[in-house]
Amino acid sequence: MPVIITGGAGLIGRALAEHLLRDNHAVVLLSRQPEKMRGHPRGARVEKWDGKTGAGWAHLAEGADAIVNLAGESIGIPPLPWLGKKKARILASRVDATRAVADAIARVKNKPRVVIQASAVGYYGLPGDQVLTEDSPVGKDFLAEVCAQWEAASQEIQAQGVRRVVIRTGHFLSRAGGLLPYAALPFYFFVGGSLGDGKQWWSWIHARDAAHALRFLIENENARGIFNLCAPQPATNAEFARTLGRVLRRPAFFPAPAFAFKLFLGEMAGLTILAGQRAIPKRLQEAGFKFEFEKLEEALRDLFKR
Repeated sequence: MPVIITGGAGLIGRALAEHLLRDNHAVVLLSRQPEKMRGHPRGARVEKWDGKTGAGWAHLAEGADAIVNLAGESIGIPPLPWLGKKKARILASRVDATRAVADAIARVKNKPRVVIQASAVGYYGLPGDQVLTEDSPVGKDFLAEVCAQWEAASQEIQAQGVRRVVIRTGHFLSRAGGLLPYAALPFYFFVGGSLGDGKQWWSWIHARDAAHALRFLIENENARGIFNLCAPQPATNAEFARTLGRVLRRPAFFPAPAFAFKLFLGEMAGLTILAGQRAIPKRLQEAGFKFEFEKLEEALRDLFKR
């Protein structure tokens, strides 16, 4: 039976699809415009959906091994200001996609074995240096509210008797896109450094560990509820910059001023680039998952092959 991935064009979806395909699993990627979907993993099947209902694709959920729901409007990498319409799309795209998964499941007799529901460590808001586990409370800012509504929309899936796992993801480290290429770019020109004062915590996870952890959660029948999907050792932004500079053999002496980010990016800067969460994967480790990359320097050296 297949694993269905919504948001399969994104970094996490592609990494998971490639991992599953290497072991000869059937993978179905859902896309609103499959004819325009480029660069998807070879061997994956692409099917159309509207991102709002189960119409036209619900039959794929019949007896599926898993549905991994990663769909949602990009928060912004490369970073751009959040305007009113952008913020509305960030929220609506996530809630609508989750309701579409619930709708598809309601239409089939043989339910999927598990639904992996995406969320993010932004759920916890901006608690400073506090160490965050899955039991930590929800924050009060825009991204925390988005995550809370995103997760709440998946309650209907659990109400249908399907095992539900919610993953609160940290920064996904990959050379293929996302944060890392943009963080590394200034270092190539010898102007790398921290962002703002560098005290903000960044929870992160190596792409390979993320794919392995998702596979682990799909296959572990005892895995239910919330799991932080991040490495056990988060780093401050200053530590991240120093480590990246060391790996790339470049200095990390040029901090980027906070006011410039706030001037250009407004609210987005204060909730993403200049802030973060010190989240740890307490439940994932308690469940028995073993990380390949627990330390940031090991992860970066592998990604840059240094």
